[in-house]
Amino acid sequence: MSLVLDPPIRQEREYTVSPPTLRAADPALPPAQRAWQQSWLRKTIILLVLAVLWQAVARWQDNDLLLPTFLQTAQAFAQGILSGELLDRVGVSLSVLLQGYLAGIAAAFALTALAASTRIGRDLLETLTAMFNPLPAIALLPLALLWFGLGKASLLFVIVHAVLWPLALGAYAGFQSVPETLRMAGRNYGLNGLRLVLHILVPAALPSILSGLKIGWAFAWRTLIAAELVFGTTAGQGGLGWYIFQNRNELYTDKVFAGLAAVILIGLLVENVVFRPLETFTVRRWGMQR
Repeated sequence: MSLVLDPPIRQEREYTVSPPTLRAADPALPPAQRAWQQSWLRKTIILLVLAVLWQAVARWQDNDLLLPTFLQTAQAFAQGILSGELLDRVGVSLSVLLQGYLAGIAAAFALTALAASTRIGRDLLETLTAMFNPLPAIALLPLALLWFGLGKASLLFVIVHAVLWPLALGAYAGFQSVPETLRMAGRNYGLNGLRLVLHILVPAALPSILSGLKIGWAFAWRTLIAAELVFGTTAGQGGLGWYIFQNRNELYTDKVFAGLAAVILIGLLVENVVFRPLETFTVRRWGMQR
């Protein structure tokens, strides 16, 4: 008698697979339903409905000084574009915004790289963001005017403050979420310090960095318009906020609404022309974001 137990043998079974049945293709949707599937068309219809409501409320209110109609605002906007006045003000604002935004990105990247490389840098970033991130940038404007005077330097100071802390927090949170396996793979290739940040941490944390860039851009744009509403002129030229404030003082309410429309349109353009393609060609393409 053998002492070795025979392993159980599983019975073999054969199943007959039925051939796949072909299902009839879904009927083509009517043209109206196919068009309704397009998000740009739905958004356009929403905007048209809002414009009609605006026109109706303004006509019912019948006071151009308080609320001009949509058509009056569109006419003032077109006249501002054709005369070049509105474009000049937009150019001044965007020039200041771009300088402050780039300076804020550079400062945030330096601070985050230091935090990712050293313990004292991490403590420094956590302490500074806890102190300054809740502080509105516009609250620092009186101090900026005292330090840098009435000019572009004060605007740049508050814009850098508006961009620096949300971007640094977003990038640092992205760095913290990078898997340890990926960090170890980078170290096995001899990467450390700034090279580890550039080649491993930044690509892996790209969704968080892009979110920080978008939040920083929105904060910077709001801060710039608010600061220009306060004192407005830089080097003898006022920006878009000053355009709104000046026309409000002269009771050109339709031009005030035209300036506000320009602020909104620039925000939509930056979102759809800059950040959305950037997300499409990076994080969504690599499957890091849906």
